[in-house]
Amino acid sequence: MTPDAIFDVIVVGAGHAGCEAAHAAARMGAKTLLLTLHCDHIGQMSCNPCIGGIAKGQVVREIDAMGGIQGIIAEAAAIQFRMLNRTKGPAVHSPRAQCDKQVYQRAMKMLLESTPNLVVMQGEAVDFDLENGKICGIVTHLGEHFFCRSVVLTTGTFLNGLLHYGLNHYPGGRAGDFPSNALSFALSDKLQLRLGRLKTGTPPRLVAKSIDFSKMELQPSETGAEQFSFWEKSALPDLPQAAHRELVCHMVYTTDETAAIVRSHLNESPMYRGIIKGIGTRYCPSFEDKVVRFPQHPRHLLYLEPEGAQSGEYYLNGLSTSLPIAVQKQMVHSIPGLENAEIMRYAYAIEYDFIHPDQLEPTLRNKRYENLFTAGQINGTSGYEEAAGQGVIAGMNAGRYAAGKPLLAPGRDTSYLGVMIDDLATKEIVEPYRLFTSRAEYRLSIRQDNADLRLSQFAYEAGILPYEKYRDYGEFKTKFQRLKEIAQTRHYNGKTLWLHLKGVDVSAPGNIALPFPENELPELAGRFRDRLAKLLAIEAHYDGYLQREIQQIERMKKLDQLEIPPDFDYEKLDGLSNESRQKLLKIRPLTVAQAGRIDGVTPSDTALLQVALRRKNKEQHP
Repeated sequence: MTPDAIFDVIVVGAGHAGCEAAHAAARMGAKTLLLTLHCDHIGQMSCNPCIGGIAKGQVVREIDAMGGIQGIIAEAAAIQFRMLNRTKGPAVHSPRAQCDKQVYQRAMKMLLESTPNLVVMQGEAVDFDLENGKICGIVTHLGEHFFCRSVVLTTGTFLNGLLHYGLNHYPGGRAGDFPSNALSFALSDKLQLRLGRLKTGTPPRLVAKSIDFSKMELQPSETGAEQFSFWEKSALPDLPQAAHRELVCHMVYTTDETAAIVRSHLNESPMYRGIIKGIGTRYCPSFEDKVVRFPQHPRHLLYLEPEGAQSGEYYLNGLSTSLPIAVQKQMVHSIPGLENAEIMRYAYAIEYDFIHPDQLEPTLRNKRYENLFTAGQINGTSGYEEAAGQGVIAGMNAGRYAAGKPLLAPGRDTSYLGVMIDDLATKEIVEPYRLFTSRAEYRLSIRQDNADLRLSQFAYEAGILPYEKYRDYGEFKTKFQRLKEIAQTRHYNGKTLWLHLKGVDVSAPGNIALPFPENELPELAGRFRDRLAKLLAIEAHYDGYLQREIQQIERMKKLDQLEIPPDFDYEKLDGLSNESRQKLLKIRPLTVAQAGRIDGVTPSDTALLQVALRRKNKEQHP
């Protein structure tokens, strides 16, 4: 067969995962095709028009540290910025930006269109070309055959997507877009991959002129120098920008009447009627689920968030529902300030297919097909940030595979991305996976403020961080390490500058005031001054805790060095519980540390595994 075109990497889907995957592969030098159902929906914010949040903001900073683009685009489109968890310690500080979704989409499209080595094309992937057990190409709905060395699937909610508005159901990948049914069939029937079914949803959008904001509480934007991207702005492309930077959001509570309306119409809910088979996330439930599961709460907090600086559309965060549109109107009108609100877009639930992620390696490569990578909701996750982060790793490894280079994966000890990917590979995903700071056991070491110190070296060696950015990172790191050494040895008023820095309030917004005269540390002046001062204060304040985490990480690394052969016979390992043996056979962990993180595998099971591996190693190397 003569192909219509040949690429190194083909990325299917141009949501947040696909955009990052295509950009990562292309900046490695791989000739890349980004295939999307609709070129005007590239990087579309299908749900909440915001980037970041608890743990998610850390991921955006990690994407940026590795040369990714989500943080850059979010800054261009930002209409409000806040640092969440400000009253708590820096380990859980999480940046979040409300974005103008139209600007975000246009900026993302523009950046990708101008990216070298990247071709953007509209079309539907419907099948795979196979050769000798490997995927050699993608077939489109127009009968085109595009050959490639590796494939990244980032299909979002489009695989067999089904929209629910009460008891009315329509096929769709999201409202206004048709689903991808043929590709789902090809994954299960042709590639023989195990698929599951998940569910998510979205709330109504309201018209600003019909809202009485005087009955609500203001939530203003934070002022200050905080941003997602640490790189020099002069080096960034000239992208579309949001018209206003500090728009307010509003907070309001539902009422007893809202809950009563829901309870009286549960028989019209497709979820409670058993029509929806997909499992939804418990961390972001539908409003009817909140009413049923938490009857002790008489009211629930909602946020009205602008969808753009030049739009009168508001997102009603917290009122996700699949109830009929007539019931949605009643619910909305029962809320203070929304008595006369007009609904511009109705809420709905969506069911979609996903690939069970226990079929993944930590590199996001499929275990059955060595040149197939997946990222985003197809792996059972939720959220723009989780998707984009996976896209960076999948695109990087697809590019490395195409170039004949070994694949790489970030660790749990170095990133939230490593935490998420390890969880996907070792946990049983029965609902959409969402990141939280509580999932990271080393969260004090992997804060949002030090993402580049953790990941830029990794990204440069992997081939996805441009030299110009690596040079800036090197300058910052060198200066930080030198300042740390000086602060730990130079004295002022009888104690080191380091001890003075321990007393600084590191949770306060804005730049910190040094607890000693500036001329005691003149080396701090110049480029990066404000960020370096804050980073030094955080490291000094939590010095003892950080040292303890480093020791824990070193102990875990020893277990990660105990590799498990792919053909290890768990059936012959006496003492394992049946549950543990089944999980180990199913997931096939690569190391003892990874085995210990599998649900159902106990510490005694990992101890048995260590003994068996060391005995086998001695037999092979007496």
